[in-house]
Amino acid sequence: MTTQLLLIDALNLIRRIYAVDSNQSHHSEEHMIKASCARVAHACKKLRQQTNATHAIAVFDGERSWRYHYFEAYKSTRSPMPDTLKQNLSRFKQAIEDTGIVVFSPDNDEADDIIATLAYKAATNKVASTIVSTDKGFLPFLSEQIAIYDYFKKQYIEVEDIKQRFNVPKHRLADFWALAGDKTNDIPGVKGIGNKSAQQLINDYESIEAAINDDELNPTLKRKLSSEMEMFVISKNLVMLRTDINLGFSLKQLRLN
Repeated sequence: MTTQLLLIDALNLIRRIYAVDSNQSHHSEEHMIKASCARVAHACKKLRQQTNATHAIAVFDGERSWRYHYFEAYKSTRSPMPDTLKQNLSRFKQAIEDTGIVVFSPDNDEADDIIATLAYKAATNKVASTIVSTDKGFLPFLSEQIAIYDYFKKQYIEVEDIKQRFNVPKHRLADFWALAGDKTNDIPGVKGIGNKSAQQLINDYESIEAAINDDELNPTLKRKLSSEMEMFVISKNLVMLRTDINLGFSLKQLRLN
């Protein structure tokens, strides 16, 4: 049987399902949590079957990743997890484990970096994987070996979808976000450069360095880039997912029963 690795961004899945259930009329909070856990478990079972997974893992976020230490404002305005959900996370983890899928909660690393590392290492060893998440940070990893699936839209992401959404090539997404910023994660980007200017720079130049060194570049854009290169580098480091996390477990340990 061909090895197929299923990588679930656990909180991405749980928080969206919980958000829907918490807005429904339930007899009690307990009833709502039970319903949410059941829906999460159902989603995991469906994903196992749909992807023909032979190995699977659902990854949660650690407490505070390196990004919080690297850049103080990282995710500073993001709404905290609802208390009811936070207090019942162990029940969601158990619901996932009951489907046969391994649950992993790192001490400090973000789930995105763990998943990116797993997908990258699997692809290096010619093992196909499917990342289940709506997080755009995974998009640069889309390849023949790495698929990305949006459970809520019920569709796989294609390269053309990325081009239509961002109007830049897939391999330049990190440059695009580092220029234009990412408000959802409080990543500033280059002051004074929005989506259109970022798209123009990326589509006209092979690199940001090439743009700065072009004497014909619009003087205003050149000045913004030159004065904000440090923030560009910081932002790019923040948006790029790591693929070198020390995992402490092997693919064999993720085999499904």
